[in-house]
Amino acid sequence: MSSHDDRIAQVEHHFGVLFPQDYRDFLCTTGSLIRFIPPADDFLVIDALDELIGNNEAGEFQKRFPGAVVIGGDGSRELLAYDFRQDAPPLVTLDVSAEDWSSAIYQATSLSDLLEHFPQTGWKWDDTYPSPS
Repeated sequence: MSSHDDRIAQVEHHFGVLFPQDYRDFLCTTGSLIRFIPPADDFLVIDALDELIGNNEAGEFQKRFPGAVVIGGDGSRELLAYDFRQDAPPLVTLDVSAEDWSSAIYQATSLSDLLEHFPQTGWKWDDTYPSPS
């Protein structure tokens, strides 16, 4: 196991989750992303591994969104988070001031799906997100 894999495992342990394989691969290869994405004309941020714990603790996201791990966002008010309340955690956006999961907006089934479709679709603002049972 590489030191990078060890660090990922430490962050997973901190949150009590196992990251999806495509996200682990992204962390090992690309690491992070801060970019304006044409032609969607939206800004996308995927945080670096070393920023995850601090960013999540700063906003007390686990208190407001149990089961969430924020991994990025739109560079402003919208946060991109995994919803680990589900077995295959989808990606959703959460407004930085939201009180609970009721404001979550579904974005993609996986990071690979998000990165593939984001240039054409950008952020989704109207996809309803059913709360898991």
